[in-house]
Amino acid sequence: MEVTFIVSSQITTRGERMSASGDIEQFIEQNRHLSDIVESFRTISESDKHWESRRAFIFRNINDYEDPHLDHLLALSMVWANNVFLGCRYSQDLLDRVKEMANGIVVEDAPVFKTRDEIIKNQQKVDLLVIFAL
Repeated sequence: MEVTFIVSSQITTRGERMSASGDIEQFIEQNRHLSDIVESFRTISESDKHWESRRAFIFRNINDYEDPHLDHLLALSMVWANNVFLGCRYSQDLLDRVKEMANGIVVEDAPVFKTRDEIIKNQQKVDLLVIFAL
C-alpha cells in the first residue's frame, strides 16, 4: 500500500510549543485531515501513552519534514520514543537532535533507565561499604 503525503500549508502554533496533550488535542480538532494521516502512523504495539507522546513529536516537527522526507521524521520520532519509553541507546549526536526536537513535550511518569555501567558502579560502591564495615 502506497501512501502519498502532501502538506500544502504550514502548521501554525502561534510561535508556541504544543504540549503532549492539551494543545495537540485542540490542533487535531482544527486539522482533522492532517490528524487522520498522522493517526495512520501509530504502530500496533504502541500504548496510548506512548502514542500520544510520539504523535506530539510528529505534529511539532512535521513542517520540517514534508514529503518525501516524512519517513525521516517518523524514524526520528521512533528513536525519541524508544529512548524515552524503552531506554534504547543511540549515538549522542542523534539523541541530542531528537531531544531538541522534543523540547517541551512532557511525558508524565516516564520510566528511568540505568546503564549497565551505572549499575556496576553502584554495586562496587556497595561492595566497598560492606568491605569497610567488616
